[in-house]
Amino acid sequence: MTKRLLFRADDLGYSEAVNYGIEKTIKDGLIKSVGVMVNMPATDHGVQLIKGYDIAVGLHTNICVETPLTDPSLIPSLVDEKGHFKTSQEFRESKEDFVVFEEVVLEIEAQYHKFVELLGRQPDYFEGHAVMSANFFRGLEYVAEKYNLKYSGFSMDGRPIRIGNTLVKINLEAMLPHYDPFDMVKRIVNSSQEDCVQLIVFHPGYIDDYLMTNSSLTIPRIKEVTFLTSPQSVQWLAHQAVELLDYRTL
Repeated sequence: MTKRLLFRADDLGYSEAVNYGIEKTIKDGLIKSVGVMVNMPATDHGVQLIKGYDIAVGLHTNICVETPLTDPSLIPSLVDEKGHFKTSQEFRESKEDFVVFEEVVLEIEAQYHKFVELLGRQPDYFEGHAVMSANFFRGLEYVAEKYNLKYSGFSMDGRPIRIGNTLVKINLEAMLPHYDPFDMVKRIVNSSQEDCVQLIVFHPGYIDDYLMTNSSLTIPRIKEVTFLTSPQSVQWLAHQAVELLDYRTL
């Protein structure tokens, strides 16, 4: 039985160190699908690094880091008094969905158009930097339908989703204690079913001051670069009847 996996790297553009780590996993490793954050200080740097690689490039829509592309006065539900996005911690701690649908659609569309400007084409897939907001996900679905984009949704309850006509199970463990990416992949491969693609979301990268200041996800990024570029990983997968996909094949 062939087991189908899709390895995705999120957060290109987050920082220069993250960009270098992601580029390493493309050049010397297993990554064929990369999500770009288009509103970050290191976005241009990241886009230049990956140009020329034969990979699927998606829009990793972001509403919780840095500043929006939309005038903050038009999207007050998404920003603080300084015009910066509300943080992921604020999303996690809120007992209600404070995101206004019409406002988040403005920002999602702005980021979509910025992606097209940067890459010269539509994204190969379209999804969102995970925050717990039903209105954010509604906005992503709305914009995906409007521009006929391949929407890669997020499952709140762990059940598989559909991307096009393909059944996909999302796996993300980087925030768990004692995280070991090789152990995670082994477990997923051993439990895979032929009728479902296993999408594994990685956040590979190196660490710099910007990342340490702005993100709680640090050491797991380095572990993922090591796993994704290790000859041991490549050899193990080659002996598991695994087919590695990217979003263009879904």
